[in-house]
Amino acid sequence: MDFKHVLDLILDTDDVTVGGGSASALAGAKACGLIGMVCKLSTKKDFGLPAEKQLDYAKELEEIRDKLLKGVVEDANAYGVIRDAYKLPKETDEEKEARKKAIAHAGIVGATSPMNNAKLCHRVYEIANEVNGKTNPNCQSDLEIGLELAKIGTNGCIMNIEANLPLVKDQEKIDEFNSVIADYKIN
Repeated sequence: MDFKHVLDLILDTDDVTVGGGSASALAGAKACGLIGMVCKLSTKKDFGLPAEKQLDYAKELEEIRDKLLKGVVEDANAYGVIRDAYKLPKETDEEKEARKKAIAHAGIVGATSPMNNAKLCHRVYEIANEVNGKTNPNCQSDLEIGLELAKIGTNGCIMNIEANLPLVKDQEKIDEFNSVIADYKIN
């Protein structure tokens, strides 16, 4: 599924392909745009950070934005893996076992995409906090909205990890996902 298709579906209440994980990654991408804009509008005067540092943050945010936009699509595709695993036949013992393994694998796929996106959104949140109070005060509302979007993106991705976690049977992966939940959730 491509990004344009995902965006079309994100507002389609009749399509369950694109859910909260994709919406959360998109919130993080939008946060990148807002915070990066604020950084660029804070280079004409020193508001507490040199222009070079503001531009460094803006560049990093552009790179994260591009990764999050890919993450929107990856999350939607991960849902497809889960959906397809549940559609596998379950008539024979062999089919039941293959389906069970496919669902467990799909749980890992389904939790990995939001895990990656949560880490990216959290970095956006960190940058917003690092520049807060050190940017053009005329852009403060944009910065604060970006900060909130980054928080929503992070916590929404965390919720998606949690939603897929019951499918995962590999203890090492469960521990990895739980570690990310503990380290990245924003209160």
